[in-house]
Order: sequence, then structure tokens, then C-alpha cells
Amino acid sequence: MSILSDAMQIAVEEVSRISEWIKNNVFQEFKRRGGVIGVSGGIDSAVVLALSARALENNKVIALFMPEKDSSPDSQALAAEVAAQFGVELVINEISPTLTALGCYDYMAEAIKQIYPDYESNQDKVKLVLPDNLLEKPSLNVFSLVLMRNGRPELRKILSPHAYLGIVAASNMKQRVRMLSLYYHAEKHNYAVIGTANKNEHDQGFFVKYGDGGADLQPIRHLYKSQVYQLARYLGVPQGIIQRTPTTDTYSAGSTQEEFYFRVPFDLLDKIWLGMNRGMSADTIAKDLDLTVEQVRRVIADLMQKKRTTEYLRTIPLSLSS
Repeated sequence: MSILSDAMQIAVEEVSRISEWIKNNVFQEFKRRGGVIGVSGGIDSAVVLALSARALENNKVIALFMPEKDSSPDSQALAAEVAAQFGVELVINEISPTLTALGCYDYMAEAIKQIYPDYESNQDKVKLVLPDNLLEKPSLNVFSLVLMRNGRPELRKILSPHAYLGIVAASNMKQRVRMLSLYYHAEKHNYAVIGTANKNEHDQGFFVKYGDGGADLQPIRHLYKSQVYQLARYLGVPQGIIQRTPTTDTYSAGSTQEEFYFRVPFDLLDKIWLGMNRGMSADTIAKDLDLTVEQVRRVIADLMQKKRTTEYLRTIPLSLSS
């Protein structure tokens, strides 16, 4: 096993450490009676739900599932399974009517039609993707819009900046409406909102400011995605969730987190990132992971660029000092 593979392993004691941290912050720091977690059927929310049930007792935790018309039908079944697994109440709050009233789907269709004028929102499916695996060849982080229609070849066109911003602005409304729902249920029960962001999402800017980035505490923000999987296996998260490919579950065609944003499988991405954070040279990382130096340099450059260009997402509101 490589040095970085060894270093990526976490001790089972991390479960107790995180659970105690959740308990102290919810009950002592925030003086709340329990916690609300937005569950998606994905690995991160499942792990946070399991940790919160341990920390707060399962009758003081609410799992809130908030589907909309573009959500995968698999997500609700997996959310229900994980809630049942850990004995937590599942509350389902359909947000499509709210998004319709806010104009989310109309705004989305308007932006998509800038690229595909004949787009039909009631039957066509779309997703945003970046170029293929960064390990295979160098390329810029330029988004394309994929259009999928029954019985027709898949279409892919590079997005104009205007269309890209319009699609992202509309889709981000989904996460911000979910944040409103989470805080409604939290305040109704005098609970805290417990976030589900991991290190990859937070440090690389893969979240919506005041959307899924809005929470009272973030218990797994220090963990790489591959470490979240380690905790999932230890905690007994259902296999269907562990084996599910990480997805944004935002666009109608469904897109994986790798093709939408990260561009490298998490198992390799996290080890390269850990090596970079430990001050290892690209040559040393490449040798340890059996990659070329050029591949490692590409990934490091991408990590640094994403962290730099998304810094505003992690910036708290600015104010003048007195």
C-alpha cells in the first residue's frame, strides 16, 4: 500500500470524536434540543445522519427529504432506507411548487434555450458537464450542456457565459429553498441545522452559498470524500447508498459529481490533494500513486484554481469596522 493510501485511513475513534463534538455544540453551544439534517440518499447526508443519531439520540433528530421534479426517483427510497436504518423520523417536503412559484424552472428553460432553442422542458433532459477525466488529457474547466432525448443521439454544446450563469443561478434556487425548509423545521422544534458538506465540497467550492452551505454546524467538513466512505462502512450505512455513484441530483438528466465538477475519481483526487497539503512534490506523489508527474501537476493545478476562484463562497459577510 502507498504512503498516501496509509495516510488517508482514519481511526474508528473519529466516530466518537465527531459524535461528541455534535452533542456539545447542539446542546451546550447552541442550547438546542436536537438536530435537522437534509437527506438526499447520498453518502454524506447518510453519514451525518448516523453520527447525529449517535450524538443526540435518534428521537431528537429529523431527516428532511426535499425532492423536486428533477430529483432522481432513487433518492427518496434511499433516504427512507437510511432514516429507518438509524431510527430517525423522515419528513418529506416536496419543493417543486415553491420553485415553480419563484420561476426557477422558467428561468432554467430560458437559459437552456439560448443553447438549444427547441428545448422542451416537459420531455427533454439536460445536465451540465466539464471535460472528461483530467488524468487522461489537459483541458480547461469549460462547461458544456448535454441534451438527451428519447430515440435521438445525445447532444453536447459548450455553454456561453451568459447561458451558464443563467442555468446556475436558476438551479441554485433549489438549494436555497431547501435551506429555508431546513430552518423552518429547525426553528419549529428548537433544533440546530446540521450540515453535510465534506472537505472536497467546502474547500473546492462545490456548494451553494446560503443554500446547502447554510448550517449551524458542519461535522464532516474536515474529511475527504474517501474518508467519508470509511465512516459509512463503520457506521453501517446501507450498501445501496455506499455503492451509489455520487450525484448532484440537480439536473433532469442526472450528472455525477465527477463529471459535473471534480473530474478525477475521489480515491485518487483525495490522495493527490493530501500529498499536496503535506508538502510532497509532484514527483513524490506520482511515484507513490503510480501516476505520471504531468497527471499529478494537472490535478494540483485544478485543485488550486478551484480553491482560488471560489474563495468568495467561503467569505463571511463583510462589514466596516467601527
